[in-house]
Amino acid sequence: MDGGTDEKRMRLRYAGSCRVCGVPLPARAEAVYERATKTVRCISHDESSPVEPSVARGVDPDLGDVVESGTPGASARREFERRKAKREEQIRTKHPKLGGLILALSDERQSTTAWDTGAAGEERLGKGLDRLASDTLRLLHDRRIPKSRANIDHLPVTASGVYVIDAKKYRSRPHLKIEGGLFRPRTERLLVGSRDCTKLVDGVLKQVDVVRSLLDIDVPVHGVLCFIEADWPLIGGTFTTRGVQALWPNKLYPPLQADGPCTGETVAEVHGQLAYSLPPA
Repeated sequence: MDGGTDEKRMRLRYAGSCRVCGVPLPARAEAVYERATKTVRCISHDESSPVEPSVARGVDPDLGDVVESGTPGASARREFERRKAKREEQIRTKHPKLGGLILALSDERQSTTAWDTGAAGEERLGKGLDRLASDTLRLLHDRRIPKSRANIDHLPVTASGVYVIDAKKYRSRPHLKIEGGLFRPRTERLLVGSRDCTKLVDGVLKQVDVVRSLLDIDVPVHGVLCFIEADWPLIGGTFTTRGVQALWPNKLYPPLQADGPCTGETVAEVHGQLAYSLPPA
């Protein structure tokens, strides 16, 4: 123990930063955990003589945590390239002389181009999100869910909580269809055009549960389906189903920048926890 019962010297489970000098503290580094403020500090700092952030160890206070934010759409882009290369190899092996011509005159399978479309949507939204980055809006992109083949597209950690965002590059109009009510159970279905995409909501809810289970700090966790290039109406259009918001990028950005209960220190700590638990895909 260090400095009394409210402090504990320990090895960090998650990456963080010293609240006194701002030095990044990687996971498993020794530090002092302050229970009262739920922050950490370097073991070299005596609380009786605090140090100004701009002076301590010559640290730039704007440096922030050393966390790999990830590359938007990276795993989807790799899968597209893998499938494309595999098809090309198969065609050239089967048709040594005409392989090039066949490839030039034929289209990729829809199952392959879907990965290209998905990657493009994630890349586009990722660029928009990155422009918003600040001390109270930290980002993680394309994070792998442990023990699963699934990934989370975007994870902004903000003053108003964590946003679990699934990006979809669909062109038809998303809308909510509600059935039942008075005499039979009420059901909600997410449709994109005439296509039933309710399973997308199920997927986001599972991701929200994963994120909540990884946090030891009580912060709001919001589920979002962000449709890029969809046929949204001029007025209205956004909706919420089973707690998951359905919207487009320009409707997403304002709530991410809004004030909320999380301080900059909390945002940094949560960001570090999620970066440690959800590695880049």
